Amino acid sequence: MKLSKVLLLVVTLAMILAVIGCGASAPAAQPAPAKEQPAQAEKAPAAEKTYADLVVGYAQIGAESEWRTANTASIKEEAEKLGVELKFSDAQQKQENQIKAIRSFIAQQVDVIGVSPVVETGWETVFQEAKDAGIPVILVDRRAAVPEDLYTTYLGSDFVEEGRRAGEAMDKILGGKGKIVELVGTVGSAPANDRAKGFREYIADKPGMEIIASQSGDFTRAKGKEVMEAFLKTHGKDITALYAHNDDMAIGAIQAIEEYGLKPGEDIKIVSVDAVRGAFEAMIAGKLNCTVECNPLLGPQFYDLALKVVNGQEVPKWVPSEEGVYYPEEAAALLPERKY
Repeated sequence: MKLSKVLLLVVTLAMILAVIGCGASAPAAQPAPAKEQPAQAEKAPAAEKTYADLVVGYAQIGAESEWRTANTASIKEEAEKLGVELKFSDAQQKQENQIKAIRSFIAQQVDVIGVSPVVETGWETVFQEAKDAGIPVILVDRRAAVPEDLYTTYLGSDFVEEGRRAGEAMDKILGGKGKIVELVGTVGSAPANDRAKGFREYIADKPGMEIIASQSGDFTRAKGKEVMEAFLKTHGKDITALYAHNDDMAIGAIQAIEEYGLKPGEDIKIVSVDAVRGAFEAMIAGKLNCTVECNPLLGPQFYDLALKVVNGQEVPKWVPSEEGVYYPEEAAALLPERKY
């Protein structure tokens, strides 16, 4: 009896030890010695894009003048010449159409966006969208009132300086004395704001020169004629000079002056801005006294900047265009050179 109890105790102890052994954790496996990893080859720098690789979206204002027509031709012709894929939009003078076009370019993942802003304000949201998408924006011809980090560069004129040059020319033509009417460009646009500012800055210390009326002709020939007719109806023969923010409005005004029975260029002196071919023809005919150049042929400079920007090269924040001031005595000799 005693022997069986002993055996039972031994068996019980053996079972307990077996259970404990099964529940014990196995010793943690030691990690194998790390194999020496071969050094990764450095990534080859991405190949720079060429013009043939470039996809550009361009949001143009419209076709309100000879200047704009020439500007559009320069953008399109240079793209074809270089082999650039150009997605072009004509906004017909409407900011909402330009914004819609820019959003379409973003959706299409173009490499770069060019835009000539119809007015200065109202661009921050869509420019931020382009920035968030990693697409650089280049302002062409007109500035936008946005923080500098929302666009890469501005290619175009110094409109304030153009206004000063027009004021200086007017001073020279009038001998420092005259009653001036002003045909302003599109309300809220950079050239309209700045050309008015520069002109006034110049004549500020010329007490004999007075602006007696100022109204927008929206940069168009038809509107320039209409507003000039209103000026003549209100101010009659008191007007001695006209300052037009572009040549198309001046040419429209010339028609109104002639229909009124006065001689443009003689009875009413005229200074305008752009230096389009039509202005040179008007100077040759003795109907325009001076035109201040604003160069529209920006296609070559635009694509040069676009390619540099896409390839990560540094570009100036402002790339000014070279421009002159022209008078009737040189118009005939220069006319053959005017391509627009």
